[in-house]
Amino acid sequence: MFGNDWDTILEEEVQQPYFDELRHKLAVEYKTQTVYPPKELIFSALKRTSFADTKAVILGQDPYHGPGQAQGLSFSVMPGVRIPPSLRNIYKELHEDVGVPVPGHGSLVHWADEGVLLLNTVLTVRDGQPNSHKGIGWERFTDAVIAKLNEREKPVVFMLWGSPAQRKGSFIDEDKHLVLKSAHPSPLAAHRGYFGSRPFSKCNAFLEEHGMKPVDWVIPPIQS
Repeated sequence: MFGNDWDTILEEEVQQPYFDELRHKLAVEYKTQTVYPPKELIFSALKRTSFADTKAVILGQDPYHGPGQAQGLSFSVMPGVRIPPSLRNIYKELHEDVGVPVPGHGSLVHWADEGVLLLNTVLTVRDGQPNSHKGIGWERFTDAVIAKLNEREKPVVFMLWGSPAQRKGSFIDEDKHLVLKSAHPSPLAAHRGYFGSRPFSKCNAFLEEHGMKPVDWVIPPIQS
């Protein structure tokens, strides 16, 4: 299903009755509605970032709900799509924090390959209807993903931006893991504590302290 160690880690979870119901609901939704991301990209975050390789988690809410935007990674959009406002603010903070150049595109695939699990709370959405797949079962599944990482011996950096992410991560063991909480990077909230929070340098300092390779935050240009 995921093509890496998540298959074993989440084996019992995906056999739960609620997950069967979720699959059935999604089959109907994809048949009768326009749903994002494309079916094959729903689990991009888990496919690209294995359990063992996860260094950090950036928790989003649900996928972008416009055509061609969502690619199954929180805050990330397909190459060639206009960079959304929240991601622009993430890039602004990234530049201020660690001095890397602001990318000319919005695809965060490089971060996923660097060990940053770009996980949304809900993994699908109807076209033009934000939060439309809230409550169909995804929250339980993504809670299980976070719980598995929380149990892991090797520490993880959790970036919880905004109150929904902070509520979702409220059970994380802060004695073992680094939990970075701030306002959400959306234009409405970024000035209330996201800007200046320096999550990228704090993440790397923690990883290095624990003998892990820091994340390379520099997003390369899209190869034409």
